[in-house]
Amino acid sequence: MQPAFSHGFLSLLLIFSSTAESSNKRPPSSTLEFPRTQVEKMIKQLNLFPELDVNIVEGESAVSEPELVEKNIRFPRLHDRGATVENLGHHAGYFRLPHTRSARSTDPVVVWLTGGPGCSGSVALFYENGPFHLADNLSLIWNDFGWDKVSNLIYVDQPIGTGFSYTSYRGDIRKSTEAASVDFYDFLQAFFQRHPRYAKNDFYITGESYAGHYIPDFSVRIHKANRNKKSRHINIKGLAIGNGLTNPGIQYKSYADYALDMKLINQSYYNHLHRFPTL
Repeated sequence: MQPAFSHGFLSLLLIFSSTAESSNKRPPSSTLEFPRTQVEKMIKQLNLFPELDVNIVEGESAVSEPELVEKNIRFPRLHDRGATVENLGHHAGYFRLPHTRSARSTDPVVVWLTGGPGCSGSVALFYENGPFHLADNLSLIWNDFGWDKVSNLIYVDQPIGTGFSYTSYRGDIRKSTEAASVDFYDFLQAFFQRHPRYAKNDFYITGESYAGHYIPDFSVRIHKANRNKKSRHINIKGLAIGNGLTNPGIQYKSYADYALDMKLINQSYYNHLHRFPTL
C-alpha cells in the first residue's frame, strides 16, 4: 500500500507522448509552424513555474493542487487529451497523452531521462527527440525525426525537485541514485496500473549524460522487482544511454586516447595528461 500525501503537495511532472494509429500524415517540419503566441499560451497554461531553486512549496501555495496536476493543454493540430497519474503515494504527476503521428498504442513504451543531475526531461521534448522543436522565434515546428513516430514516449522531470517536480517537504529531495530509483519505480507502477493497455508493451529506459547513472540503477530495480513478483510486472526489454556519465574513473581514461587519435592533442600533451591519477 502506497503512503498517502503526508508532506503536502508534491508534483512529479512528466510529459507522455503516446500515439495511436492514424491515417493523418503530418507535413515535414519545414511546412508547419505554431505561432509564438500559441507556444507562450501553452507554456503559461501549465501554471507550473517553480519559484525556489529546489522547487519546494513552503506552506500555503498560491498555486492550487488541481491546477498543478490536472491542467490540460491542447496542442494545435494534435487531437490530444490530458490525464493524470494519481495516488502515487508521495508523488502526483502530470503527463500528455496526445494522439500524434505514426506510432501505435502497441509500439514500445520509451522513457527518456535527461541528466544533470537536475535537468528537466522536458528539455529533450523541445530540443532533441520529441514531436516538436522550439524555433528561434519561439514557434513550434514538427521534428521529422521525433521518437514519437515509433514509440509511446514519456519525458520525466526527476528526481524530485527537478524541473516542474515539486515538494513541500525537504526530505523528499533525493540525494542518491538509489533513492531516486524508488520514486521512479513507484511512478511506473502507478502509470501502468492507471493505463494497463500499455503494460504488456515492450519497455525501454533511455537517456543521456547523468542518466548514465540513473538508467542502470533503475533497470536493476525493475528486474529485481519482477523477480520478486510482488508488484506489477514491467516488460523491460532494454536500455539506451547516449553520451552517458556512468563511471568517471573508467570513462575519463579514454578521453586522452580519443583526443590523440583524433589529433586534437599531440603526443607530448598526451603524456602530460597521463601523469594525473585519474588517467
